[in-house]
Amino acid sequence: MNPTAAPDLPASLEWINTDHPISLRTLEGRTVLLYFGTFACSNCTRLVPELRRLKEGHPGLVIIEVHAPEFESPATAESFPEAVHHARVDHPVAIDHDQRLWQAFGVRSWPTFALIDPAGNLIGKTTGEGLSQRLDLKLDRLAEEFERRGMPDTRPIQLTTTPAAARVGALYHPAKIAADRVGMRLFIGDRGHHQVIVAGSDGKILETIGTGAPGNADGSFSRASLYLPEGLAFDGEADTLYVADTGNHMIRRISWPDRRVETIAGTGLEAPSSMAGGPGMDVALNAPRDLALMGGYLYIAMAGANQIWRMDLDTHKIEPHAGSGREGLADGPLGVATFAGPSGIVTDGEVLYVADSGASAIRRIKRGMVETLIGRSLEDFGDLDTIASMARIHHPMGIASHQGLLYIADTYNHKIKELDPRTGWVLTKTGSGIRGYRNGMSGDARLSEPGDLVNLGGLWYIADTGNNAVRVYDPDRHMVSTLMLWE
Repeated sequence: MNPTAAPDLPASLEWINTDHPISLRTLEGRTVLLYFGTFACSNCTRLVPELRRLKEGHPGLVIIEVHAPEFESPATAESFPEAVHHARVDHPVAIDHDQRLWQAFGVRSWPTFALIDPAGNLIGKTTGEGLSQRLDLKLDRLAEEFERRGMPDTRPIQLTTTPAAARVGALYHPAKIAADRVGMRLFIGDRGHHQVIVAGSDGKILETIGTGAPGNADGSFSRASLYLPEGLAFDGEADTLYVADTGNHMIRRISWPDRRVETIAGTGLEAPSSMAGGPGMDVALNAPRDLALMGGYLYIAMAGANQIWRMDLDTHKIEPHAGSGREGLADGPLGVATFAGPSGIVTDGEVLYVADSGASAIRRIKRGMVETLIGRSLEDFGDLDTIASMARIHHPMGIASHQGLLYIADTYNHKIKELDPRTGWVLTKTGSGIRGYRNGMSGDARLSEPGDLVNLGGLWYIADTGNNAVRVYDPDRHMVSTLMLWE
């Protein structure tokens, strides 16, 4: 790309981490890297440490992050300061409400980076991860060139940055939840804090696993690190918890006999769209979001690959199980059927059920075939309780099985729904359908993008992602309350 004058930053931008708007004119003499991303993109959220290294290695480099609310989940779009705080972002962040800046720079995918030289020229764009390898040499050459011109300004930028404050709470965007029914423990994938929280059914925190800083280090509970952990599956016989470490594209194993966290699948790099199986540690994965244990296998909702994978827990061989890899909503034999970002998976001991989020569908995998219970097409979603073939849900992220019934975290409808696979009926169990926070009678209670749920001791514990909380639904009393975590 030949150097051209970069479009300036529009006045309509909303700013976080700075006390005044920024323009490119005020940054003359500095190299500027515009980073277009979303908190909904796992590739984007993985880049925070890499951006920090770039800043440390290149004095004078100014990084400005640009988000567009349309591409975020409603929960994130309404709480950008919290998202910035918990992602540990310390550079200026611009909220591009009308996408004027995205359009001006021709951004078509994310993460996208636009590099602007000290003279204000746009000298190139790039996409994807591996940023430092591509930019380090380029930035060094720019610094040398403009030093010869006497233009570089390497003084620390004076932006009076004030890191965004966040609500104080024990959880941040809890994504998934699982239970130890013998030990009466809850396991919470605390996505925003990069940790797994272990709590009693009364809310007492028993363990916190992970340092809280993003990473992929194995080791003891206090030294290991995770990155955006989501799905959980507990093996009571082995006293072991399996974790879909979504941001790292890995499967981790937490063992209480050893009190250690260990990687058992994934290389730490995102796999391409077409993936083959092999030994777990040699195979790159793509956004594993949820897990289920059945018959010696660990089944994985591999959202980024639009597939269901499985891992043999004896040999640690991992391979695709269902889905061609193409995005869609098509039934048929395992290798022919298509999924759309499956994000929840559960088994009743014989059959697998999948919350196929991108298709707003519930799928069943049985006897080598995939069939759709709820859902019609990728564009068809809604909120309708009736017979399953006509029912509508919206972007379900989680699914649970209990006493022959399925329970769905109907995420964008802010409800929990029940599906009876025998009769096909779908009924709302709790949630008014209005996004918010309210305890009380189940029909009046308000949830915010619930991501998962589990039954423990007759109560339903709900990962209420948008409310940064675990809610408790009592089906006998038809009441919703909040689990207060304490130490």
